[in-house]
Amino acid sequence: MYTPQSDRPPDLPDFALTDEDLRGSRDMKWRDCPPDVIPAWIADLDVRPAEAVRRALHRAVDAGDTGYPSRSNRDLPEVLASWLDARFGWHPDPNNIVLAADAVVGVALAIEALCTSDPVIVPIPSYPPFLDAVPRTGRQLIPVPCQRDEGRASLDFEAMDKGLAAGARTILLTNPHNPLGRCWTSSELMNLKEVADGHGARVISDEIHAPLVLPGARHVPYAQIDPERHITVISASKAWNLPGLKCAQIIVGEAADARALGALPRAANRGVSSLGIAASIAAYRDASEWLDGLVSHIAARREQFGRLMTEMLPHLTWEPLEATYLAWVDARATGLADPSATALERGRVLLDPGSTFGPAGVPLVSGRTAPRYDGFARVNIGTSAERLGRIVAGLARAWSPQR
Repeated sequence: MYTPQSDRPPDLPDFALTDEDLRGSRDMKWRDCPPDVIPAWIADLDVRPAEAVRRALHRAVDAGDTGYPSRSNRDLPEVLASWLDARFGWHPDPNNIVLAADAVVGVALAIEALCTSDPVIVPIPSYPPFLDAVPRTGRQLIPVPCQRDEGRASLDFEAMDKGLAAGARTILLTNPHNPLGRCWTSSELMNLKEVADGHGARVISDEIHAPLVLPGARHVPYAQIDPERHITVISASKAWNLPGLKCAQIIVGEAADARALGALPRAANRGVSSLGIAASIAAYRDASEWLDGLVSHIAARREQFGRLMTEMLPHLTWEPLEATYLAWVDARATGLADPSATALERGRVLLDPGSTFGPAGVPLVSGRTAPRYDGFARVNIGTSAERLGRIVAGLARAWSPQR
């Protein structure tokens, strides 16, 4: 029988894992960096999964439920639909939910099965695997840099309209945005729909970070703006820290789209996991209280990060974080050619370099080329308060003006 390893209540996230605990795991976040380096890069949380998820995984293994999952299993779609209704007031038809191995695979499948062969617009900076996924489907990537409006990032609808006029027929949205941390408002999403509808284009909305909206912000599912033609990709992987279990969900508004996705060869999906299904059901059905505790923890780390950055690196700025545990830092004021490399060399902190979040040199609809994000970095704050303090102290050693 499975006995819980922690005495703390099962509905509270446990960030008490030590560096030694984490380095002893198979997690690439910790395994793939030197022993004297603190990893603050890839989007993994330094937390044990929810107790309900751990119990579900043990039950599945004890029952031998580790084979290839059946496509006829409808438990997860029904549980997800109920969770989305309770969390966001959106109740999709469970029959219109199709499983995918992960969000990147889900986006690629949606492009291949539901979209034309025309170019795909991607707002940048963007989650790097999406920049690779689009050309792998045989589509041209049209990057559209985000703008700044009243101190926060915004979508450039005029540039998107030009891209659609030039032949693009798909927009890949990240909502909430990674790495900018924005929750797009109803007004912004309605503007996006208007632009897309004007050219008969479709919007694929990656909403994998939707459960991680922080106090002061609100997540609006794109499906509530475009109930019939939306394509939404979601997963429990980020919010419940389950990325290695390989289970995402594609949600569509029309039965014909669900049939088109379901008709794809099994090999195209590249590996939905039976254990991922079990973990996802437990997360959506039994671990909402744990999620609420996690969101509170991340909100506290957001405040801590802002306070420490203001104290130690007052010459730098970062995007106001409305969702996710990923802070987008503008380190251009350091004057460093590669702030992330310097953070590793001098501060012994491993970050995601900003250069990977944009296709530098790719043509824009304006005739210019995509900007470089070399002076930026993404910082993972999804860790303990003590470890986050060490992370920012390391950044201060690396990025403070040299005397």
